[in-house]
Amino acid sequence: MNMRGELLKEIYQKKILFFSFIFTFLLIFISILAPLISPYAVSEQNLILGASAPSANYILGTDVLGRDLFSRILYGSRISLMVGFLATFVAITLGLAYGAISGYFGGKIDSMMMRLVDILDGLPFVIFIILILVIFGRDIYFLFISIGAFGWLSMARIVRIQVLGLRKKEFVISAQIMGASSARVLLKHIIPNVLGTVIVYSTLLVPQFMLLEAFLSFLGLGVQPPESSWGILIREGANTMEEYWWLLIFPALLFSLTLFALNFLGDGLRDILDPRDTQKLEN
Repeated sequence: MNMRGELLKEIYQKKILFFSFIFTFLLIFISILAPLISPYAVSEQNLILGASAPSANYILGTDVLGRDLFSRILYGSRISLMVGFLATFVAITLGLAYGAISGYFGGKIDSMMMRLVDILDGLPFVIFIILILVIFGRDIYFLFISIGAFGWLSMARIVRIQVLGLRKKEFVISAQIMGASSARVLLKHIIPNVLGTVIVYSTLLVPQFMLLEAFLSFLGLGVQPPESSWGILIREGANTMEEYWWLLIFPALLFSLTLFALNFLGDGLRDILDPRDTQKLEN
């Protein structure tokens, strides 16, 4: 019974992983093709129509300015996904470089670098991001960098742990004996062997950063009009939810499904790449 239960659990987890992958792939594909799929221009207004409920002409309704909600959600997905993926790229770049150097050299260098990470991790980074955006402006590209700088600390810790184990492996020691420089050992032998873990963790960072962007946009500090993101749509819907329920329900529902899919995708990939899971059906 135990083996059967584990087998059913494995099949169930793979189904969730499969559907999460399909959902994420379709969402990215649709967001790229938003200009072709969108039935109306994202900024096209119909002030006479105003906010109207879902209908044959506007399948998800319109907002208070008469703009098609479906079109705005499509274009908003491009901004939200772009923030999530580009901020994750920034976090991966910083964390991978920092963690690899710290773990490879070890000793006092590792100790000092990790103490700095501990200090930075104790700071209220969300407040710092808000202050930075208020002081230096709310440019969308600066938003990517600010949010990405928020998540590199955990990535650095994860990479460091992996590198501490890899630097004692025979292929690394052999490369060092043959005279390979530290930079070559890191780039050719160590970093390629931690990319699997980095990729898995990055799938968990994307929804985290998308949620942070939505939070900042909800406060009016994220993406600024005329650009649109799911965070802005949710904020606008929350302000008028008592009268126009569809303005909140549809963007919030899609945003929630996306976060669930990305988290399930990350969890599934982590389970597959975790070597301890290969033995679970044998026990």
